[in-house]
Amino acid sequence: MEVFVIGGGPAGLAAAIAARQRGMSVAVADGIEPPIDKACGEGLMPEAVEALGELGVEVPLDAGYRFRGIRFLQQDAQVSGDFPHGVGVGIRRTILHQWLISRAEECGVRMSWRTPVSAITKDGVQLPQEFVPARWIVGADGSGSRVRRWSGLDSAARQSQRYATRRHYHVRPWSEYVEFYWWPRAQAYVTPIGREEVCIVVMADSVEDAAFDSMLRDCPELAQRLCGAKLTSRERGAITQMHSLREVHSGNVALLGDASGGVDAITGEGLRLAFRQAIALADAMERDDLSSYARAHREQARKPALMGDLLLLLARKESLRTRSIRMLSRSPRLFARLLAVHAGPAALEDLLSTGVQLGWRFLTT
Repeated sequence: MEVFVIGGGPAGLAAAIAARQRGMSVAVADGIEPPIDKACGEGLMPEAVEALGELGVEVPLDAGYRFRGIRFLQQDAQVSGDFPHGVGVGIRRTILHQWLISRAEECGVRMSWRTPVSAITKDGVQLPQEFVPARWIVGADGSGSRVRRWSGLDSAARQSQRYATRRHYHVRPWSEYVEFYWWPRAQAYVTPIGREEVCIVVMADSVEDAAFDSMLRDCPELAQRLCGAKLTSRERGAITQMHSLREVHSGNVALLGDASGGVDAITGEGLRLAFRQAIALADAMERDDLSSYARAHREQARKPALMGDLLLLLARKESLRTRSIRMLSRSPRLFARLLAVHAGPAALEDLLSTGVQLGWRFLTT
């Protein structure tokens, strides 16, 4: 194989598809079998939908639920903004995974499920029954990546973690937005994923505060929305990490998705980053130059990391968050500009300019 991808989640499948689009032979191996689920918010931002289209994965019009933007809510104020281009899509993670599998099969990717990888060398990958020679090895095996450890890329420039809990409820969506509910020790975001279903994720710095019992007690507005609603899935927990690595490649090994670093799930950027990284990595392998992938990886992560820092600051500083959301509720155009920077193709300079405006408005309000 020219490319061997370790990890069959969305990031690994995207990398496999992108490599096949460039004519390379590709294999994927994963120790479990599909569908692979994860406790995430299940919202695809407009840029993630666009990246899927570049990979040949079209989102059917009748699939999931279209949402038009983001809304922030706290006890005494709320503000919403529409995406500047396109719409987002709320979709079950397992459905998205099956779309990617189907596209990979269509492209001719060789997939091996329930096939754990036990070792890698510069020449290839060791499977339970065979050694597979490979020109390139891609580690897409999640935040606890063994490929990262095996290849000596485990050195993190910074790292922090939070806790998340996810549930699905059978209830008609009450909003065309992904809604973020804020209260002192935690946040919840609600993604409509069907005509009669919503996905809710509670996030906090501690396991106790990320529990749904705490949310239903501390966020009465959301608790009232869910009163009497039936659960449609079992509860899942996760640790969400915000970290960056000093390097994302070594020799012929490259890391992708959560294995290569990550932004806090509150940004909603995880899948979009993974798909864009997959396309950049395929370009780099085609040019035989992984250093170009490292540059693209740093550039792609810079803006989401800054937005993640800002959102976490708001999450942890109650007085700052309260004043900010009140101020933005009186300046919806500024919130719309922030959203355009966050969810659109705006450059880092646009983020800095918007930050200056936000700071000035904050000081003068």
